[in-house]
Formats: sequence, structure tokens, C-alpha cells
Amino acid sequence: MPLGNLGRGIKDALVGTIRGAGDVVGTTLDATRQSTVKALEGVRDVTQEATGLAVDGVTGAVQAASEVGSSVGDAAKGAVIGVIQGVGEVTTVTVGTLSDTVRAAIKGTQEVGGDVAAAGRGAVEGALVTGKSVGLTLEDSVTGVAKAAIEGTAEVGGSLGNAAKSVVLGTIHGAEEISEDSMGAVRRSASELINSTASVGGDVATVAQNAVEGAIEGARDIGVTAEDAASAAATGAVEAADRVSSAAGESVRNAVSGVISGVRVVIRPPSGDGEQKA
Repeated sequence: MPLGNLGRGIKDALVGTIRGAGDVVGTTLDATRQSTVKALEGVRDVTQEATGLAVDGVTGAVQAASEVGSSVGDAAKGAVIGVIQGVGEVTTVTVGTLSDTVRAAIKGTQEVGGDVAAAGRGAVEGALVTGKSVGLTLEDSVTGVAKAAIEGTAEVGGSLGNAAKSVVLGTIHGAEEISEDSMGAVRRSASELINSTASVGGDVATVAQNAVEGAIEGARDIGVTAEDAASAAATGAVEAADRVSSAAGESVRNAVSGVISGVRVVIRPPSGDGEQKA
């Protein structure tokens, strides 16, 4: 989709500033926030226009990063934070705003042949960080961005498995950055990834396994127990799959059984008493 005035302005500004920049996130954040606020000034129906402008702004930023060879993931994170902060200065930010910006990062990156998974991870991190600052609950934010990432990836024909891994990575890093319950966020994220994958007709088993892999990698990144992260992701995925159908539940349970990335997975039963070793 062609860029609008905001997207073109952000892209043009960033092409000249983020090439070789030490802080791509900060540089992108500042440019997108200021441009978004300016674009919303004088708009008659701010609520209606805000989402469209946010999408355009994020798309312009990730395209600029791709064009100059900068980190698409960092640009996506900075752009999502920047546009959401900009929207928040003018009107109320909703979970829908977060979801739309994450979807925009994925689509914008795909359009220029960039690293969609990296963009998705950065966008998820940015959305969770900013969601807290504007008063949204972590649970609602996690659910919204996971759903958006799967739907956006499906729309561009990307790998849902790669998307799931990047979403969980972004979730665990984002939750850690805002000092929230990262394991609870991982469990919620894995659950919504399965729900959304089933809705778009994707392979829930592949998505579940990739979610667990992302949880393990993310846990190692931030220094928490990989076993706990794997358990959270696997449990959330199995719970959601069981609600989809018995066949989906069995498929997902089999997918997260055994050892994944060197970690033996433990699926917590709903009652909380005891545990199932996969």
C-alpha cells in the first residue's frame, strides 16, 4: 500500500538520520512521535484518523530502516512507541491502536522484503512498553498484539511459526522492560497465538512449538529460568488448543512434548495441582 504524507515524511527524515545511528530505537521514536503529533493537529475527527496515521507512520519507519540497512526490529520498536505516544498526546490510545501498529510493522516490512520476524518482535516490544504508559493492562495488550501479529503475518503469506517465536520473544522482553510478570505474559501470549492461528486456519502444532522455542530463547536473554518460560508457553498453548478442539489439543500437546531447545517441558494442569511432564 502506498505511503501517505506522514509515512513519506517519516521515511524521508529517517533515511538521513538512522544510517549508522547508535540508537536506532531512540532516533526513530523521536521522529515518529513528533511527526504523529503534528499530523494530528487540526484534524477534525482525531479518533477516526489516529489509527490510519499510526499505521502510515510505522510503515514509513520500517521502510526507511530497510532501505539504509539499519535494524528493522529496532526501527519497528521505536516507531511503534513513537506513534503511540504521539497519538496518546492527542486522543485515547486503545488496544486496537496497538494491534494496528503491530500489523502495520509486519506488512510494511514485508512490502520491502525485510525481516518480518525481527519487525514483529520489535513492534511487540514497543507496543507492550507503550501500552503500560497509557494505562492499558498487560493482559489486554499481550492478547491484542499476539492476535495482530498472527493475522498480519497470515495476510502477507508469512511463516506463522516464525511469527509466533518473534511474538513470544517480544513479549518476554517487553514485560521485563516494564517490570511486569513475564511468565504470565508468555502464557497469555502463547494462548492467543493458538487461538488466532486456529482462526486463520494455520498449523497450531508448529505455532505452539515455535512459541516454546521463543520463550526459552527469551528467558536465556533476560536471565530467567528457561524451564519456567517453556512451561508457561506450553501450558498456555495447550489450554487454548484444548478449547479449540480435542484434535487441536492432542496435536499441540504432542508438539510440545519431550525436550525442546535442550529444555524438558512441563505442562501445568489447569487445577494447579501436580504437573505433567511432556
